[in-house]
Amino acid sequence: MSRTPVTALTADGPALSRSRRLLRAVAVVACLPYLALKTAWVAGRHVGVPAGSVLLDHPAETAVANVLTILMDGAVIVLALLLTRPWGRGAPAWLLAVPMWVAAGLLAPIMAGYPLQLLVRALGGSGAGTSGGADEPFLHAWVFAVVYTGFIVQGLALGALSVLYARDRWGHLWRGRMGDPPAGTTGAAQRAVAVAAAVLALFPLALRTVWACGGTTGLSAGAAADRGSDFHVLEALYAVHLLAAVAGGLLLAFRPAPALPVRVPLVLAGIGSGAVACWGGWMAAAALPAPGNPADRPTGPMLLTYAGQVIVGLLVATVGARFLAARSAGAVRRPVT
Repeated sequence: MSRTPVTALTADGPALSRSRRLLRAVAVVACLPYLALKTAWVAGRHVGVPAGSVLLDHPAETAVANVLTILMDGAVIVLALLLTRPWGRGAPAWLLAVPMWVAAGLLAPIMAGYPLQLLVRALGGSGAGTSGGADEPFLHAWVFAVVYTGFIVQGLALGALSVLYARDRWGHLWRGRMGDPPAGTTGAAQRAVAVAAAVLALFPLALRTVWACGGTTGLSAGAAADRGSDFHVLEALYAVHLLAAVAGGLLLAFRPAPALPVRVPLVLAGIGSGAVACWGGWMAAAALPAPGNPADRPTGPMLLTYAGQVIVGLLVATVGARFLAARSAGAVRRPVT
């Protein structure tokens, strides 16, 4: 007589697999170095901060920023729990989709940018543009290595958990090809939003491309003086994310390639729009107080670039959300065979 395998159960449902428990632990542990550093800075310690760092010139603003980033990185831990605990299985879709989108948007450029920066430096590039350069100390080099390595590990672990959770809960929405039923409907409004995002992306895309290629049009004097290989790598990545967001939005709205796997435009639109909107918003928020040297204050074109990115990212995210809603409604209406 054969024995049927029994799934391990807890009081709240099926037991979590060992791989997901491991991924959750990795995501949580990867947050600890960053949280420890930020907490020390809020407490008045200067671990990893050089004596002449500009961070020491504005203690109140720096403390507020540190508290905010502590909350943001703490949200990664909460999200890891939501994705793996029984009470996260029934959470409203928006409660998970929004932080997942924000986390992907903030972490994706770091995960791609930091290794590329190290590679370019190894090939002879200059690190100016992120650490403040030798004449304007910002943080010790080891701080960037610890923090960005932690972010990369967070992104890998949280990304894997997000994919597993989305596959279990919403996998039917992003399987198959663009032309497969349930295709949903694409309205004129959705197409108009995608086109508007593409048009609005032209200005930030043009400036980001110019800056990545070495131009200084629209840059403040301080930003232009502090450029290095790190700066050019990041600007190129911002341009790539803009292109990805626009391409994903247009593919979802117009569906010109029925044979294209659904996950391709969804990934382009999801990660691209998140990176564009979240980093545009972060840069805009960091630029608003504009304390210190007037040469370092953002110019009008820089602020327009940040604002344009936020708008483009939100518009593309709207297209993606409408696409998924249409497929979900189509799946519900489709008769069972």
